[in-house]
Amino acid sequence: MDGARLSTSRRDFIRYAASAGALIIAAPACSRGDREKEASTAEAAIASGPPVDVTPMIAITPDDRILLAFPNPEMGQGVDTALPMLVAEELGADFDKVETSQLPLALMPDGEGGFTWRYVPQGSGGSYSIVGHWEGLRQAGAIARDLLVRAASAQLEVPADELTVANSVVTHAASNQSLTFGALAGAAAELEPLEEAPPLKPREEFSIIGTARKMKNARAIVTGEAVYGIDAEMPGMVHAVMARCPYFDGTANSVDDAAARAVPGVIDVVKIDRPPLGEPYTVQAEGYAVIAENTWAAIKGRDALKIDWDHGPYSDETSANFRAHCEELLTREGQIVRNDGDFAAAWENAASTHEAYYWQPYVSHAPLEPQNCVAHVREDGVDIIGPMQFPSGPNRLISNVLDRDRMTINVTPTRLGGGFGRRLSSDYALEAALVSDAVKRPVKLLWTREDDMRHDFFRPAGMHHMRAAFDADGNMTAWTHRLASASKYYRRPNMPDTDLWTSELYPDDFPAYLVENYRLEYFPATSGAPRGSWRAPSHTANAFVVNSFLDEIARTRGENALKLRLRILGEPRELTYANHGGPTFNPGRLAGVLRLAAEKGGYGEAMPEGQGRGIAAHFTFGGYVAHVVDVEVNSSGDLKVLRIVGAVDVGTVVNPNGIAAQHEGGVIDGLSTALRLAINVTGGRVTTGNFDEYQIMRIAEAPHDIETHIIDNGEPPAGMGEMGLPPLAPALTNAIFDATGKRVRDLPLADQLRS
Repeated sequence: MDGARLSTSRRDFIRYAASAGALIIAAPACSRGDREKEASTAEAAIASGPPVDVTPMIAITPDDRILLAFPNPEMGQGVDTALPMLVAEELGADFDKVETSQLPLALMPDGEGGFTWRYVPQGSGGSYSIVGHWEGLRQAGAIARDLLVRAASAQLEVPADELTVANSVVTHAASNQSLTFGALAGAAAELEPLEEAPPLKPREEFSIIGTARKMKNARAIVTGEAVYGIDAEMPGMVHAVMARCPYFDGTANSVDDAAARAVPGVIDVVKIDRPPLGEPYTVQAEGYAVIAENTWAAIKGRDALKIDWDHGPYSDETSANFRAHCEELLTREGQIVRNDGDFAAAWENAASTHEAYYWQPYVSHAPLEPQNCVAHVREDGVDIIGPMQFPSGPNRLISNVLDRDRMTINVTPTRLGGGFGRRLSSDYALEAALVSDAVKRPVKLLWTREDDMRHDFFRPAGMHHMRAAFDADGNMTAWTHRLASASKYYRRPNMPDTDLWTSELYPDDFPAYLVENYRLEYFPATSGAPRGSWRAPSHTANAFVVNSFLDEIARTRGENALKLRLRILGEPRELTYANHGGPTFNPGRLAGVLRLAAEKGGYGEAMPEGQGRGIAAHFTFGGYVAHVVDVEVNSSGDLKVLRIVGAVDVGTVVNPNGIAAQHEGGVIDGLSTALRLAINVTGGRVTTGNFDEYQIMRIAEAPHDIETHIIDNGEPPAGMGEMGLPPLAPALTNAIFDATGKRVRDLPLADQLRS
């Protein structure tokens, strides 16, 4: 395919919508003049070829086609369906007939020397999509509905307040007259939006939001028609792979590329220098790009390179000595992150205490689709096509490194074959742009699996030290969580050492406010391993530690682990939560998912010999999730996960199918990570390279029974992309303890049950 095919249906639709008689809503507050400008700009962009950098949010044609653009990149989280549902609800559209399309990056100058979004924010990360667009996209739909209703009122000569809208039809019941959206589109396009935004529907009138909808792109995925970054092409492009320095912060001393250039199909070999530290921060490794007529020739050419690498400043780092480094740090005094009351006095005067250490390794994102990007750096602009979570990232980074005007850098995101936080970084897009700039041609850059795993930005590894104190009545009087890790803030020169904890510990996380003497300490560790965001980044680490420690406390004290949690949580109330997912945390809602999961999962009931049941819960990015896990462990130490029951509270539910899918995906991701996943570091480099060593869970190992129970309580919505993962590992290891009496404090589980 060529570059045009990437956006064929979208561009054809815009061309049609931009013709006479179409209604285009580009943004919630768009005037008629703005709409005409968007239509003409879209036409011009179509004529000039891809990528189309201006796309309406809503377009309705005279023949009743409705296109709703979703602004956030789709990576399996269902935004291609859930976000258009928000628009369609207020619009009154027949959602089964709605077409959806990815919105290319759309920026505009902010008038103050910077840039802002032309329509709405665009990016997938932090479980933000539904939260960030809950009001704005519904408002866009309401504006379009108001235009259609006023057009119908004039055409039917009836009062607007006597009209109803449903299934893409405006109806006047008293006169038995109705008009389709398509019939009204032309007249509606002549009207100006009201100065005051139309009111949004009350919850009781929802007919689309809250209903189970199949994913709009499901058929395209299963038939192979969905376009991922790895499918994208541009006319006249060449192919490239890179040999990156394998050593942390290492560089190239010299290269002999004669054999590589002799490989049939190889066009050129280009040095790619590592840009200096700066803002926006740059993270790609130094290396050599081999450019060829096809990917295979590029790979064979890379294999033929003879490179003398400098081993860099971390050549002695190994997984084992980094762990020892973290253990040693915990013998010192750390940075105080939070300090309520007097932990030392409470510990000294306690009737009883409990203490434990937990370890978690570096883990990779390992998306099924490795990193890739198509780039064309021209004299008058840059075109980027690829899988990216935040399309503004490569726009900003390429502008910074190549000194280009951001408004001339066009970014078209494709569907992502997995993101998990890896594609928040734009290193692969910058690499493609640098190679294209060097060879003056469109370039498709592809990473192999080994490239992707060894040059990932890993979830930080760390050692956790937990302590809790109790009075004579068994009440918890003190709690401390001490963490030694290398922060995810990798190559961030402007980040003070005193702020590195902000990505690793959240001061308001449970049980903050619930224990009188509460203390958090952080110990910044030194590591050359690249680090970055991961799915529910530090929540995956901290949820394992906190929930495991609570289970240990309950077992040690002979108390039911569920009852202990509920006793600590207390009554429902709003507590301050200043971290991402706030502004409040309600312990009553966490108790609610615990109770529901326990009820549905039979927590507390007797289990057969060799079987166990564990429970855990966590608050992540505004959502509450609890898990009950059933396991079986035989006499040889072989583990089988029998059943996983989840209870989910993310406030108002948009698409129950999407919530269930994200919960199940998080469960599988969390289980796979807990069982075997770890990145090995030897001699200042990552040696783990493919799925033979990084053994992701196979289908045969997955539990047959995963249940998702949803609490829809009308609270403001939260995202669901990351909530299902954090409580899974501790629920699993707590179940293992219930079955075997063996406490798992180090992840991954690996062969610990066989020792």
